[in-house]
Amino acid sequence: MTSLIAILFVISLIIEYYCYQAIKVLTNNKLIRHWWLGVSISALSIILIWSILIDRNNKGQVHFLMGFFMIVFIPKLVLALILIIEDFIRVFNFLFRKISSKPVQNQTYLPERRKAISAMGLGLASIPFLSIIEGIVWGKFDFRVRKVSIKFPDLPNEFDGYKIAQLSDMHLGSFDSKDYDKVARGITMLNNQNPDLFVFTGDSVNNLSEEMKPWLSLLKTIKAKDGKYSILGNHDYGVYVFGEDKIAQQKNIDKLNQYHESIHWNLLRNESIRLHKGNQFINIIGVKNWGIGHFPKDGDLDLATKNINDGEFNILLSHDPSHFDAIVKNFTKKMHLTLSGHTHGMQFGIEIPGVIKWSPIKYRYPKWADLYQENDKYLYVNRGFGFLGFSGRVGIWPEITIIELKKG
Repeated sequence: MTSLIAILFVISLIIEYYCYQAIKVLTNNKLIRHWWLGVSISALSIILIWSILIDRNNKGQVHFLMGFFMIVFIPKLVLALILIIEDFIRVFNFLFRKISSKPVQNQTYLPERRKAISAMGLGLASIPFLSIIEGIVWGKFDFRVRKVSIKFPDLPNEFDGYKIAQLSDMHLGSFDSKDYDKVARGITMLNNQNPDLFVFTGDSVNNLSEEMKPWLSLLKTIKAKDGKYSILGNHDYGVYVFGEDKIAQQKNIDKLNQYHESIHWNLLRNESIRLHKGNQFINIIGVKNWGIGHFPKDGDLDLATKNINDGEFNILLSHDPSHFDAIVKNFTKKMHLTLSGHTHGMQFGIEIPGVIKWSPIKYRYPKWADLYQENDKYLYVNRGFGFLGFSGRVGIWPEITIIELKKG
């Protein structure tokens, strides 16, 4: 953590240097320059000191640090990148003319060009600045219903048109009691879809099972004709509080299981159930968390599918989408559809349907949001209902997924 803070601090100094150069170009007013410099140094100092002294289990402190960092850092990053790119272009042009022996153009126009580019950069930087503020105030409650229809040639006929509602990554410990009505609006949006089945794909809480308690009465109102099923995510273990204390982790999970039972969510821990319609059925399989890197790898697909025969139709609940590429897609028993979450879409990105879908999280998780297909196997990654760390969402909105199974 200390090395990461040091790296970010050095990057921040480079960004601050370029941003100050832009202000120097745009104004000769020393008061404005000094004001900018004073605010920038103060903000950088606050971030540095707070990141060292912060209690990472105090959500108020974490939300303040992450929100303040995003508001300060991202807009300046945009401004600095524009100036850095312009510097690279100038250097490239200079070297090209030197190598090609072409005369170097008159440089008197450069200050005006720099001023125009600095002004443009400042204007562009205002977009993420305002977007982050909007994301903190409203964006994290801007719930969206995303509907997906998937065709399967071997879907049992009785399940043609079957609707599955998926939530993921509620992170209930991040919400405050004053957010109750806003969260309730999201649950109402889900219920209005009248799903046949409800599934929750992990991370009920941030760390402790008790974070779920204030929300039990609301979560109990979720409706689904054929039942409600859930799995564990990496945060449900309490590992970020208890470390490697397996006894404490297990107590946390057991309590979480009790809460899930109290609201009629059937917590699947490396096990499967059959859903029957008429004389046909499909399997719902739920595994414990399995993730790349330092995340728990308790998901046991062999154990979860021990009662499943080849040729049966299977839907897998697995919190971390990396499980799909690492194990699921090549598993001996076919998982027709895997439902995951975990990434949150990093709660930051750009999505314009049919035009662009981008978030920095894609460089960590290639399959980070929406529907993916590998041959005849599908993975859907939910963007998450709640938030963690950064108390907002910018461009990647909280999601309620409605998946319709179709025979085709």
